[in-house]
Amino acid sequence: MKIFYEPNHLQHDPPFEGYNDSGPQPSYEKAARAEKVYAALGEVEWAEFHPPTDFGLEPILAVHSVTYLDYLHSAYQDWQIHSPVSGMAFIPGTYGIDHQKAKGLSGFEQAGFFLMDTTVALTPGTFLGALQSAHCALTGAQALTMGESAAFSLNRPPGHHAGREICGGYCYFNNVAIAAQWLSRSGKVSILDVDYHAGNGTQSIFYDRADVLSVSLHADPSDEYPYYAGHATETGAGPGVGFHRNFPLPVGTERSRYVEALESALELIARSAPEYLLVSAGMDIFKDDPLGSFKLTQDDINLIGRKISSLTLPTLIVMEGGYHLPTLGSNFAAFLEPFGERAFS
Repeated sequence: MKIFYEPNHLQHDPPFEGYNDSGPQPSYEKAARAEKVYAALGEVEWAEFHPPTDFGLEPILAVHSVTYLDYLHSAYQDWQIHSPVSGMAFIPGTYGIDHQKAKGLSGFEQAGFFLMDTTVALTPGTFLGALQSAHCALTGAQALTMGESAAFSLNRPPGHHAGREICGGYCYFNNVAIAAQWLSRSGKVSILDVDYHAGNGTQSIFYDRADVLSVSLHADPSDEYPYYAGHATETGAGPGVGFHRNFPLPVGTERSRYVEALESALELIARSAPEYLLVSAGMDIFKDDPLGSFKLTQDDINLIGRKISSLTLPTLIVMEGGYHLPTLGSNFAAFLEPFGERAFS
């Protein structure tokens, strides 16, 4: 199974993600996440590592705006003009709404229009890390068109919270949306999101479109981030009505409840008859994850992977969340095992 990985992600390692009464709080989305997964997959016989191809900016600009990319590219340098603080760009305490107004402002003033929350710190290596993350997903999508039955994009930072012109939840470029947009030129695409948190960015990008079915299982946004998106009543808009489906799950969800929802999601995907499946995979569904509340074990995670693999579609798995470092690598290995076995056979 081809796994696409780029060590440049190490340059994006935010020192903290916000403040509380005790001061700066360490970021959960750290460079060690990808390194743990890389190490674990290095021990299985079906893993085959490859660097990503540079696709340039065109596929990214098919999803994100020029204004947004310009901001992310220059924001850290603009911040350094205003502050000598090393390693982290300005994170506003208030947020703008009118992106048209933002286009007339300086880079420093634009921050509140493009940063959704305090988890999206901007460091000297953030833009490069995000760019290479997108290239990993694109190279995985390309592998499917070349006959691979499955591929894994071992990328960070993650992507499914990033919208067309907004970043949040550790996400800057929406890797799975970029890959889906590119891959849709070669055939019908469906997206399945099994991260613990609702992929509000992916939902917003495809919400009014009928060419990509997007389905998501996640913690009920009434209780969990991102709060404002991911509800069961959100099923698409305009031409996209019926082409998005959310399965919000309650705090403490265990195997039986999760598998029931997953089987419903897989039935929807099977009925849509896609030629390719893209999976936003987050191991924050694991029972010990510090940012999750589900009660799923590693065996459950392996079962989830097996059920998705049973669709026998050419499948790209894109790395999203998962913050319990001691088990993150083995959890991803468990999830990927059925795809790896299929590709290896």
